[in-house]
Formats: sequence, C-alpha cells, structure tokens
Amino acid sequence: MIFQFGIPTKTLFGVGQLNHLHEQMMPGKKALLILSNGISAKKYGYLNRTEKELHLAGVETVLFDQIEPNPTKTTVMMGAAVARQEKCDFLVALGGGSCIDASKAIAVMATNKGDLWDYIQNGTGKRQPIAVNPLPIIAITTTAGTGSETDAGGVITNTETNEKTPIKSPLLFPKLAIIDPELMLTVPPKYTAYQGFDALFHNIEGYLSCKANLMSEMIALEAVDQISTWLPVAVQDGSNIEARERVAFGNYLGGLEMCTSSNMSEHSLEHALTAYHQELPHGAGLIMLSKAYFTYMIEHHVCDERFVALAKKMGRTDAEKPEEFIIALEELKEKCDVSDLKMSDYGIVPDEFPKMAANAKSAMAFLFEGDRMELKEEDCVNILNAAYQ
Repeated sequence: MIFQFGIPTKTLFGVGQLNHLHEQMMPGKKALLILSNGISAKKYGYLNRTEKELHLAGVETVLFDQIEPNPTKTTVMMGAAVARQEKCDFLVALGGGSCIDASKAIAVMATNKGDLWDYIQNGTGKRQPIAVNPLPIIAITTTAGTGSETDAGGVITNTETNEKTPIKSPLLFPKLAIIDPELMLTVPPKYTAYQGFDALFHNIEGYLSCKANLMSEMIALEAVDQISTWLPVAVQDGSNIEARERVAFGNYLGGLEMCTSSNMSEHSLEHALTAYHQELPHGAGLIMLSKAYFTYMIEHHVCDERFVALAKKMGRTDAEKPEEFIIALEELKEKCDVSDLKMSDYGIVPDEFPKMAANAKSAMAFLFEGDRMELKEEDCVNILNAAYQ
C-alpha cells in the first residue's frame, strides 16, 4: 500500500483548453518555443494559436523548430545554446513526446555548464547533480502517447554511444500542462495507434511492475479500460473528438502511472532498438516487442492474476487464464491496423540483438528493477528473437 504522489504540474485538460493559456500565470517573460522539425504544428495553426496566447499574456517568443523523433543530444545542445543566446527565461514545448522530452534536457543545459551527458545517471553518463535550477517548462501536447507533459523525465539519444536514456529530476516537472484533444485531431491513423499503444504499455507495465501499489493500480486499470475501448475508434475516425479525449485521458493517466509505479524492461528493450535505429517510432517498437515480451512473463507465471485482470479490462470480461491477455492484446492490434509490424522493415537484424540486450541492461538498467523476475542478457536476446519478423 506504500506509495508517493507528488506531481506538481498544473494541468488544463479537455477540448478548447489551449484557449485558456493566456489566463495562466507565466513563469517568465520570454519563451523559447520548442517544436519538431515537421510541419503539422504550423500547417494546422497550432503554432499561431500558441504564439497568440503567449503574446496576450505579455510573453515574447523565440522559435526553435529542430526537434527530431527520438531527439538527440546534439539537437538538445543546439536548443540550449539558442535559449541562452536569446536570454529566454522559460520554455514552451508544443508537440508530442519528443518535443516535451527534449525541452526537459534543454531546460537543464540552458542553465548548467558542460554536456548533457554530465547529468545523465545511467550508462556512460557522468552522474553529476544538476547544479542550477533548469528553466521552467510549459508543455502543450499535440499527441496522446508519452505522458511526458506531467512527469519528471525526458528520454534523449546519444548518437555517439548509441544510448537512449532519460534525464530525470523532480526539477523537470512542467509548471503547466495543456492537454487539448483538439490539437490531436490531425494525427494520422498510424501514428494515433503507435502513440496510443505507448500510453497503453505505460499503464500495463505500471500495473504489472513489482512497484505497483493501490494508487498506481487504480490509475492503470482505468487507463487500460479507456485506451482499449477508444483507441480503435480514434484510429478509424480521427475526427471523433470523444475518442480523442478518452485516449488523451488514458495517456494523461499513464504519466501519473510512471510517477506512482514504474515502467518495466519492455521499455528498456525498445529504447535499445531505437538507439540503433532512430527512424523506428517508439510506439511501433513497443508493439513489435509486446507479444513476445508479455508471453515470456506469462510462461514464467510471474503474476497470473494481474494478466487476467488486464484481459478483463481489455474486453475479455470472462477471462480466467493469463494467456487471454495476449489474445486481447492481439485483438486490439488488429482493430488498430498494427498487427503486421516487422523489425525487418526498419533494417533491424538478429545479429544486433546481443548488443541491444547489453545496451538495454546498461543505458536503461533501472527499469529492470520494476520487473517481477530477473531478466538476464540472454533472456533479453531470446525475447528479441521471438519478436523478430
């Protein structure tokens, strides 16, 4: 029953909430607006709307629109240099999980000396404490996938060492989060599915984790119910605002879940995939791994009753065996048109699996602490091989 719940982020949730940004207390006078290197925020007017709201609040803005999917340390250091040069005193991340994750790293490096990897606590990171408070962050999410708008970490890739791991600190909770489903209406079906499954797995892993507790279980089961029910609707009809809002709520709960419980090594394994293959969308990688990963857990009977409970939340209301979770998971993939994803389509080959397993056990070692059974490197290789197509 022991848990900690201390999430300081003020959240505006619901349709039209971006329109209330100008009414909020701003953490500064000049903001670095952080966007992806894509076109959607500009094309669909989200950037103009955000700038208008900030200007109404008396905030000057500078644009940094260079964030790539699976953001890199190099780009983070560029963003931090712009923030310092322009004398920005806070950040506004407008976009998906990559933008929000990158903003947390930029926030640290805009105020601290050296290299981002000086402050990374895993892998080859130098594990230094953050000496100077990072810049405050406002997170405006345009996707429903990562929950990063209300948690204290951001995952960054170091292309020099092929490590993908988070910068984490209670100092990195955004001051304000806006979760407005109107901003998600234009996400294409494929990416709606990838992002939705990422949110789903945050909650599933949190529920299965050995760090689960009454608070995290309550959060996770509600989120799994919402996402399993509404994600297929959002994928098939992206204009369905209720479906978008429900999936966004499940994603928001996933952020809370990561703060009250923990992800598991499924996320470590996926981050190792994208550390070497940056073009692989994170959610797609998780989908590829999921059947083999959770089947391995079920075969070892680590928590049969929890898998049964998840199966019931995912639509198999009469479930009695843990294997029915896998059936429910595969049915959901079919409904969302993501059942045929293959690692080989992204250039991944089995010869890479030993180094990927070692990478997962180093760069993202801490998530293995959430597992209910020990996974050695050879177990990780076996799971990767079982997932390979």
